[in-house]
This record gives sequence, structure tokens and C-alpha cells, in this order.
Amino acid sequence: MLTSLFALAVGTAAALTVKVTAAPKVIAVPASVRPLPAASTGAASGAGTTVPPTDPFFAQQWNLTQIRAPEAWTVRSGAPVTVAVLDTGYVRSDELISPAGVSRETNGYDFVSDPARSGDGDGRDADASGVGRFAYHAEVVANLIAAGRDDGHGVVGVNPQARIVHVRVAAEDGMIDPQDLADAIRWSAGLSVPGVPVNSHPARVLNLSLFADFIPLTGCDSRVDAAIRAVTARGALLVVGAANDATDASGYTPAGCRNVLTVTAVRSDGRRASYANWGPSVALAAPGGDLGDPKGDGLPLLIAGKIFLKTGTSFAAPQVAGVVSLMLGVNPALTPAQIVSMLRASATPFPGGACDPETPSRTCGTGTVNAAAALRLAARK
Repeated sequence: MLTSLFALAVGTAAALTVKVTAAPKVIAVPASVRPLPAASTGAASGAGTTVPPTDPFFAQQWNLTQIRAPEAWTVRSGAPVTVAVLDTGYVRSDELISPAGVSRETNGYDFVSDPARSGDGDGRDADASGVGRFAYHAEVVANLIAAGRDDGHGVVGVNPQARIVHVRVAAEDGMIDPQDLADAIRWSAGLSVPGVPVNSHPARVLNLSLFADFIPLTGCDSRVDAAIRAVTARGALLVVGAANDATDASGYTPAGCRNVLTVTAVRSDGRRASYANWGPSVALAAPGGDLGDPKGDGLPLLIAGKIFLKTGTSFAAPQVAGVVSLMLGVNPALTPAQIVSMLRASATPFPGGACDPETPSRTCGTGTVNAAAALRLAARK
């Protein structure tokens, strides 16, 4: 594994290079990741309609159909919900900027404490901008959650109304210090952290497509566990990727922690992706793509204005985070435990009842996330 930002190690032979600024960026994309042509656009549509989005790449986003997102969009829409993306940091995404120029993402805080690894010349500071070759990772995650619809370009997110606050926890090398992660979790949900201003955009949903480094993979780190318990009590839910080592996720932090929603990756046919972690700590699955997948070699993801095929549980988790934000939009009174229960109860069962028929002991939770069914449960509660 190259880095705890684990999706980067799957199907990527070369590194990405990015200069992070407030202006549009130029990214060198690995030759091993195939671009796809744009699809034709359809008729315009609005919230609560069955008319497909007009975004040019929507037709290629097979994962949205698999999780029944278009059907979920026909359910009554709710208020925008803030999702914190704890990842590589802020990189401006045109997908989260309205035609009127209003952005739905916030440059939150940089929690990388080690100046030698930060890549920006200092330790913690109020600029969460991503730095280095992994900086694109958070942008992709944010787009999966919240890319706008019917804006004439790009892709569609699971919740096109969601707001994103970027929280940088990964250093330039992609590695994540457990204490930095614990503090970032607290701050993201609006809790106080010594020496850091209070978050003015507290999140109800935290997406963590990562795991902590510098600790053995033998269980949940106590510092991170304490932070998770604190934000859960505040009503925030952590949605985390299971990681990509094709092993039991229980030893990973935060995938093996209590009070989180751990998501693994499945192919378009509902089978566990070959790289995806599994086990009793996994609650459910979402599309992550795989080499040899019937729908292609990966998820269609937008990077620097073009679609590329990539795989990973890093990209499965944000789809579930988007569904959680939809649920909270229609019913903000839901508790983390209620949300998890609804998602597990409404998930689409795996074909034949198992995500890994050859090895049934490798479990993936109750099924693949079903956005429409989960949202209906939330709206009725």
C-alpha cells in the first residue's frame, strides 16, 4: 500500500501532480487511468423530478443507478446539509459552484501538525488547501457527494444540494497522524480543539476515505475512538471507507472503530471488489468498481474536467455520505444510530445473499446502499 489515502494505490501506476491555488488547476493524470468521452445531454430538470440531469457525464455514472439515486431525487427535497471531507484538503471544484458563481464548499482548516511533512512550510493553520501529488483526492470525494446538477458540465453528486467543508488531515506524502485525525474529527462537528478557532460550518456528516498511519493495524486508536464518541454524542455520523487490502477491516482506524458507518466496495454486479476489505465492522457496501467489472474497469470520476475510471473504497464511502446528507435534509432530527439502522435495513441484498459467494465468511454488511429506500424511511420517521 502506497498511502493511507488508500484509493490511490488501486489501479494507479503513476502519481498525480497538482499545484493548488484558488484558480483552475492543471493536473497530470496517470496514463493507466482511461478517459471516457462525454455523453449527450438531455432535457432540463429540477428537484423532485424524474427527468434525468442534463450534466454531460451523467449517463456514464452507472454507480448512481446502482444505488438508486435518481429515484431518491424524486422524494421531497430538504434543507442543505453540511458534509465535512477529512482528506487531502481544499481544491476548488467547479462542480460545486452554481451558474451564479456561488460556491457550496468551504476551505476549512489544516490539521497537519508536522511542518516537515505538511508541504506548505508550516504546521496547523487556517488554510486547508491541498498540497502535492495526492491533492486531487479530496476534490473527487467532494464531487461524489455534492456535485451540482443541470449546470451544463461535469458530473452529478448524490446530493447536489449538500455543502462541503474541507478539513486537511493528510500530509503531502498522504500519511495521516492519529492525533491530527482525532482533532480534525472533533473540529469538523463543531467541538472545540485547543489552539484552533471553532468551526463556523459544523457538519452532521463526516466522510473519511482514509485510515490512520503510524499505528499498528490491531484495532481502533484510543485517541480517535474518544473523538468519535464525542462527535456521535453531538449528533454527527462518520462514514468511513473500509480500505483496499482485501482483508478484515476490523484492525483499521477508523474502519474498525465503534460508532462509525464502515463502507466497502462492490462491483456493478453486487459482488465484493477484489481489493476491498470486509468483515464484521463493515455495515454496508457501495459501488467502487473493479478491474474486469461488467460496467468497465472503475467508477467514472471527474478530474480536471475529464472523466477517468478509478477504483477504491475511498469512492464508495462518499456515495453513502451523500445518502446520509439526503436523509438529514428531510429529517434533521435523525440520530446517528437511527441513520445506520435505516441504511442497513433498506440496503439492496447482495446477489445470492453474499457479497463474496466463494468465501461467505468475508462479509460486507447487509447489502448495497439504496438511496431511494433509505430516504423514504427517513421521510416517514
